Amino acid sequence: MYEFLSSFAQTGGLIYFVVMFACALAYALWPRNQEKFDAAARLPLSDGGPSDD
Repeated sequence: MYEFLSSFAQTGGLIYFVVMFACALAYALWPRNQEKFDAAARLPLSDGGPSDD
């Protein structure tokens, strides 16, 4: 019984983390989010706050 539960937890955890990684990757590479990530990438180089353009 322990071996079955351990195997099920390992397989379920692997599937869960693969799905979560795929969702995070899709979010990061979604074209609609590019402007937001570009603005965040330029933020450390700006002298003002986040609303400065």
